Amino acid sequence: MAASNATSILVVDDEPSMLGYMRTLLELDSHRVETASSGEDALQRVRRDPQPNVVLLDLLMPGLDGLETLEKMRQVRPNLKVVMLSCVSDTRKVVQAIRLGAQDYLTKPFNKTELDSVLRHCFQHQQTLDDVCAEAEPLGDDTYFVASSPAMRRIRTQVAQVAKVDVPVLMLGESGTGKEVVARLLHRMSARAHRTFLKVNCAAVPADLLESELFGYEPGAFTGANRAKPGKFELCNKGTILLDEIGEMPPLLQAKLLHVLQDQTFSRLGGRTTISVDVRILAATNIDVQAALANRKLREDLYYRLNAFTLQIPPLRERKEEVPLLLKHFMTRIAERYARPPLPFSPTLLDACLKYNWPGNVRELENFVKRYLILGDETQVIRELQPEIATPSNSAPKPPEAPNRGLKSLVRSLKDEAEAEAIARTLEQTNWNRKEAARILNISYKALLYKTRQYGIEGPGRQASRFVRSA
Repeated sequence: MAASNATSILVVDDEPSMLGYMRTLLELDSHRVETASSGEDALQRVRRDPQPNVVLLDLLMPGLDGLETLEKMRQVRPNLKVVMLSCVSDTRKVVQAIRLGAQDYLTKPFNKTELDSVLRHCFQHQQTLDDVCAEAEPLGDDTYFVASSPAMRRIRTQVAQVAKVDVPVLMLGESGTGKEVVARLLHRMSARAHRTFLKVNCAAVPADLLESELFGYEPGAFTGANRAKPGKFELCNKGTILLDEIGEMPPLLQAKLLHVLQDQTFSRLGGRTTISVDVRILAATNIDVQAALANRKLREDLYYRLNAFTLQIPPLRERKEEVPLLLKHFMTRIAERYARPPLPFSPTLLDACLKYNWPGNVRELENFVKRYLILGDETQVIRELQPEIATPSNSAPKPPEAPNRGLKSLVRSLKDEAEAEAIARTLEQTNWNRKEAARILNISYKALLYKTRQYGIEGPGRQASRFVRSA
């Protein structure tokens, strides 16, 4: 990263070898480098003018440690940009550093590319971390890419790399992790950014209508088709299309999609002519791909076509250092949308949010902030999180339960059982019409799909019956 003009960087670390290494990396780009071997020395330096442009501050030091030094630095220089350095990824310390005003952090060992990325971020944004909206990348349609964890910064780096290469991209991750946001970021960073971006939710459109939705139809193709209608692929020519929940697409329709991927041609439903398009295809799913391939729910040839580049979006429970930033971001955006003053997040509420596993991921967190803003009752929203607090993550193996379970474990178990029973009964009452069941249960269609998988409710007359108690 070449510096347009010399910048002053103060490196604070008690290890001489680390100071030497950092000096070498930074001076390659003509930065002016100063060093300090303790928090006390660093404080003396920042009290003098001119102040450094950026401070790279070690978290673990004898005497005045990194967090204490950071707090005192912010008192002396409120606008000073500080990047924390740590050899361990301690979520609590990272969160505390962010709350104290740290601009960013790096986990040791890091390479020059990672260091350059963090410094570039510091130089490009003159606002402090409190100005969350300035830190979020706007993507249009009130969508923002907000990331502060190493995992999501890696995702952004990967997106920047693949955006310029016109290949299909498959995004994997649990429901609510932000796959659509990543897709929009990829489109915005590509050469197609000024063209159309369209999203089609393959799970929300009935299977018998999905083909006409994607590829259009000619007059007389079916009852009620009185005039020709172009499909999403035609409307998205020269642009980018996101096929969300691709795992829910019927296998026969997957074969037609494979043909589009291979030749960029298709025919409308009921049509005899071939239509050529130039569309970049992105796909997203929350299913277990290997299981879907094994039971032939997902065509293997289609998967390998879509799998030119794969982005694995981590669940929120694996990047909890982002929770404080996301809470502030959503509070700012939602308060603005509803014309209400934003509410603060007390240490107690923030701690409860950090302990919660967020099974619905970022989408659940956004809805939580919305409820908090509307209710204005911190005690009540903290109570909503209590059953999930301190439970194992969804991906971790669960130990066998002891006969004398704790109260929280018992409450959670009863809650899950009641929820599963309600879903199973509603599905049976609606003859497994998922859209109608979701409407009755007052949840989104995608949330219903997520919960049926979570509880193993897989079809009428099968596993669903085990949740319904006999009358």
